[in-house]
Amino acid sequence: MYIYNVTINIEESVHDQWLAWMTETHIPDMLATGKFTAAKVCRVLVEEETGGLTYAIQYTTVDKKTLEKYYREDADRLRQESMKHFADKFVAFRTELEVINEQKIPFPAATEYLFAYGTLQDETTQISLFSRVLEGVKDYLSEYKVSNEKVAGLYPTIIRTGSEEDRISGLLFTVSGPDLLKADAYEGDGYHRKKVALASGINAWVYMSNSNKTQ
Repeated sequence: MYIYNVTINIEESVHDQWLAWMTETHIPDMLATGKFTAAKVCRVLVEEETGGLTYAIQYTTVDKKTLEKYYREDADRLRQESMKHFADKFVAFRTELEVINEQKIPFPAATEYLFAYGTLQDETTQISLFSRVLEGVKDYLSEYKVSNEKVAGLYPTIIRTGSEEDRISGLLFTVSGPDLLKADAYEGDGYHRKKVALASGINAWVYMSNSNKTQ
């Protein structure tokens, strides 16, 4: 695997316009060439003596041959687009990186849905519990509301009202079986896990107080 790294220093006067153009137009155009499998925008955390803001844009490609094909077929056209929009407002240099070794923390397959309305939405809680930040999407649980009674007098729970006017906003996460067991331990004896149908149509697990087990 190769990484095509483009380091760019952009003048502050056009920074916002440039960043929007990069993320909304230029990078999608790069990926549309079919030569790259992913792109990552990184801010370089350094104060430049000459001013401006510096970014490293990293495009992943499968091999050197594919990268050379990009140079032949697409590079001039896409670089001209950059010059047309920002001309003398930036300085860029390019580096090729060959990935020699890559190691990741293995995670079991994420096959379960979990709807969180409380502290499981917090990134600090997720890192402590799952060793990573979960990617969530907003969803709703209809005909429920947050109960006035709290578990152990401290922690929120929800109750079913049956009223279409009631709904709870939260985040829907895709997690693994082992993740759910960690969440079970985190929620403790005051809660039980129940499958519910969300507004999106997805059936997901949610934690409710043991005092509401009949719901």
